[in-house]
Amino acid sequence: MRSAFSSALWRSICGTLWAGPLCTLLLCPGPLWAAAAPAPEQAPITLQLNKLAPFAEGTGCVAYFVVSNPGAQVISDLDLDLVLFNTEGIIARRMSVQFGPLPAEKTEVRLFDLAGTPCNSIGHILLNDVLSCEVGTAAEAGDPRAACLARIAVSSLAKAKLTR
Repeated sequence: MRSAFSSALWRSICGTLWAGPLCTLLLCPGPLWAAAAPAPEQAPITLQLNKLAPFAEGTGCVAYFVVSNPGAQVISDLDLDLVLFNTEGIIARRMSVQFGPLPAEKTEVRLFDLAGTPCNSIGHILLNDVLSCEVGTAAEAGDPRAACLARIAVSSLAKAKLTR
């Protein structure tokens, strides 16, 4: 809301140029001190553990992830630190998994072999950290890894859950 002084000032300036109230609306529809609109929040990166399927031969498991980048910028690099827990809640394995590059406004499926780890032994998978993350071509201010971690939303359709 404009102060009485600023409204009166604009009316007197505009009164000499054009019709007062119309000029005020055209030249200064809002207060001069209004802050710029905040930047819109970036769309969440969704990471879903879709299924765990045993290897056709030997012992091991294939983890199927559905990852979505609904944003307008390419995620050129996304390397995640995942920790697998067994069904008793004990850490079974830790691994670095490369999910990037992710095209803008696209959903993709990523498969990862978990050789030597039977599917029925996986209780849950923890997204422990973001090891590297690059969004677009410009460097983000602050810590881009923390910014990416804050944007990742996880879910699971598999028997094992995926957590952050």
